[in-house]
Amino acid sequence: MPIRSILTLALFLTTSAVRADDWPQWLGPKRDGVWRETGLLAKFPQGGPKVRWRTPIGEGYSGPSVAKGKVYVTDFVRDKNAAKQKGRVPGVERVFCLNEADGSVVWKQEYPVEYRVGYSAGPRTSPTIVDGKVYTLGAMGHLYCFEADTGKIAWSKELVKEYKTTLTTWGFAAHPLVDGDRLICLVGGEGAVAVAFNKDTGKVIWKALSATEPGYCPPMIYDIAGRRELIIWHPESINALDPVTGAVHWTQSYGNKKNIKAGLTIPTPRLDKDKLFFTAFYEGSLMLDVKNEKPKILWKGKGTGETPERTDGLHSIMPTPIIKDGYIYGVCSYGELRCLDEATGKRIWSTYKATTGESMRWGNAFLVEQGDRFILFNEGGDLIIAKLSPKGYEEIDRANILTPTNTLAPPKGRQVVWSHPAFANRCVYARNDKEIICVSMAK
Repeated sequence: MPIRSILTLALFLTTSAVRADDWPQWLGPKRDGVWRETGLLAKFPQGGPKVRWRTPIGEGYSGPSVAKGKVYVTDFVRDKNAAKQKGRVPGVERVFCLNEADGSVVWKQEYPVEYRVGYSAGPRTSPTIVDGKVYTLGAMGHLYCFEADTGKIAWSKELVKEYKTTLTTWGFAAHPLVDGDRLICLVGGEGAVAVAFNKDTGKVIWKALSATEPGYCPPMIYDIAGRRELIIWHPESINALDPVTGAVHWTQSYGNKKNIKAGLTIPTPRLDKDKLFFTAFYEGSLMLDVKNEKPKILWKGKGTGETPERTDGLHSIMPTPIIKDGYIYGVCSYGELRCLDEATGKRIWSTYKATTGESMRWGNAFLVEQGDRFILFNEGGDLIIAKLSPKGYEEIDRANILTPTNTLAPPKGRQVVWSHPAFANRCVYARNDKEIICVSMAK
């Protein structure tokens, strides 16, 4: 065989063995927080990972999404000329489609909005890309369906106006979920905590559940007890629904008075075989046995979450925990990365090394599983490669890739990055309130 043919074959075999994926929604292709690509760096090169591009954007907590050579991200631009009114921040929310190769703008859409929510620094939810459409949900309930390639508006809704829902303290933050021909969103209003829209037309297919408010937890679909269950966790209870019809299969109360009053249902529930795990700021941890038609509480934390000393298991405020090999890893409400025994909820170890370095209310880091290690992105803009096991936290490497810019977070007015990155094309896509950056993790 000629040398050139041998080299071509070798290159083909090498590249075909390297797995590449998109990150088209919250927590990735399977909505489970696992980065399945291969061919990644074991450690960062001198000076940190290579920056492929940077693109200016505005404020936002929403993470980017990546699909078919494009990056989608939303932001908010304040109207600096508007008269100041207490509790009202006028401006525009924007939706960007960027070229994945160089970060250039492919298309942009924007619409006027007046924020009347706490932490009014931009949209909260990641875009969802499915079948040539991109779905975005703004902080004030502006729901849009765009043509992914052109930005043309297919349909849109103003959820607060249409459903007469009471706006939650921090606005709309539950990432929409596409299942078949349904786009499932938390909405609010009588009988409409969860609503399934036709993803192509916006027509309502079903609506379900009533509560004081819908909360912020993303809807999730899991295979439970031999059937597909849509898990809707609002501040008063956990509910399992038929995702096709919206019929309620079971309900489990979970929410003390303080958690209900604050509406603090935020972190994504996690399923491990026949166990379903929840964590909340005031309420703490809850593990359900869901192998039968009705859930059973296996264990529940007893802490209140109001001070570090009064937390026991895991009292997460934002980040989604990860369950691996019988242990739960997550960030507690004061910045501790903790490991719990999945069987009992007992705390095995805790550390501030991955997050804020010291106790800090709502100290934060986002975690994804990647092979036999974890990739963390903390509120200081540090990208971290680490091993997590019941033996402890083992940091392999870290690099600062973004400067914290959000100054709305207490205490001490500290600056943070509170946006979950996307992981695709052997790259990390992260944003603050000034730019979105793409850094290479390719070996």
